Amino acid sequence: MTGGREDLEARSGSATALLRTVVGSTLRPIGGWMSAAGAVELMGALGFPAATARSSLARLCSRGVLVREQRVGVAGYALAPEAVPMLERGDARIFGEPSTTAEWCLVSFSFPEHQRSLRHQLRRRLAALGCGTVADGLWIGPDSLEPELEEVAAEFDADLFTGVRPAAGLGTDLAAGVARWYDLMAIRTLHDSFVARFGDTRAPVDDAEAFALWIRVLDEWRVIPYRDPGLPAAALPPDWPGEASAALFARLHRDLGPRAVAFASRVATAAYTDGSSARPLSS
Repeated sequence: MTGGREDLEARSGSATALLRTVVGSTLRPIGGWMSAAGAVELMGALGFPAATARSSLARLCSRGVLVREQRVGVAGYALAPEAVPMLERGDARIFGEPSTTAEWCLVSFSFPEHQRSLRHQLRRRLAALGCGTVADGLWIGPDSLEPELEEVAAEFDADLFTGVRPAAGLGTDLAAGVARWYDLMAIRTLHDSFVARFGDTRAPVDDAEAFALWIRVLDEWRVIPYRDPGLPAAALPPDWPGEASAALFARLHRDLGPRAVAFASRVATAAYTDGSSARPLSS
């Protein structure tokens, strides 16, 4: 799941990325805690050995997503309170309905040469949030990004302009403008790849397989709403695949999401609820 700087820039598919997706999608609904043994078992359902699972758990602890917490003698991991806002922002982007953009935000910035690292950081943040490039120091994004862009602009002391509308000349050819600002081919590839990989998917009978499938679906989908942040349909090619991929994600969410949470609940809290697998926190 995404929302904070680290998650927005993280690549999908790695063990740590998939564990973060497990945490964001299943840990909150089951009470915000999982046993260490349960976490390893959940990662095992995704095909990762115990050593890889433990390394990923350690990484999420070091990044402030998880904290080690023992319950009734059972070693485990709890969701760090500081990570909750990040995950909630990610939920809004990943599961929310994309808004139809009538207005835009502009972010203007200029850094002296000795602050080039700040310039690079800001560009990465803006790209990760779903902004396009008008010019080297001028970036654009749909007005739905305004709350996130306010935070970024304040952090980097950049200028933010909201409620921007294209001038009359550009308004007649907004598609050409969007094609200049955004890498539409790269965004199309993300949509097409998602549909190609999961388009024929049907829910497995086995709950562990349903859990693993949902986590991989969500981990691949989560980057798409950040790359395609609700660009206006009128400015996109007529065969744009965004609607098809969004409908596919909604179907898989409906068919797999509740089963994944139920499976995670059984596995992640089993040692805590039955007391049969209690072990020291250091194990």
